[in-house]
Amino acid sequence: MADTLSRETLAKAADDRIALYDALLSLRSREELDAFLADLCTPAELRAFAERWAVARLLDAGGKSYREIAAEARASPTTVVRVARFLKEMPHQGYRLVLDRIKT
Repeated sequence: MADTLSRETLAKAADDRIALYDALLSLRSREELDAFLADLCTPAELRAFAERWAVARLLDAGGKSYREIAAEARASPTTVVRVARFLKEMPHQGYRLVLDRIKT
C-alpha cells in the first residue's frame, strides 16, 4: 500500500511540474512572466532565482574568482560553487542551454 501511495504521489508531482512548465511556456511577454512569478513565488524565492542566474552569467563570462562573483552577485560562496557545479558537471545543462541561446 505504501509503495502504491508513493508511486501515485510521484506521478502527481510529475504531472504538477508539467502543468507548471506548460503555464510558463504559455506566457508571451516579460510583463506576463513578471505577473505570474509575482503570484507564484515569494519575493525571497524570486531573489534567489535572480541571484543564481546572475552567478551563472558571471561564471560564464569568466575572468573573476568565485569570491568576486559572490560579492558582485550578492550571493554566498556556497551558491557560487553550486551553480558552477551545475554549469559544468551536471547532466541537465539547463544553465548552459539558456546561456548559449541568449548569446545568439
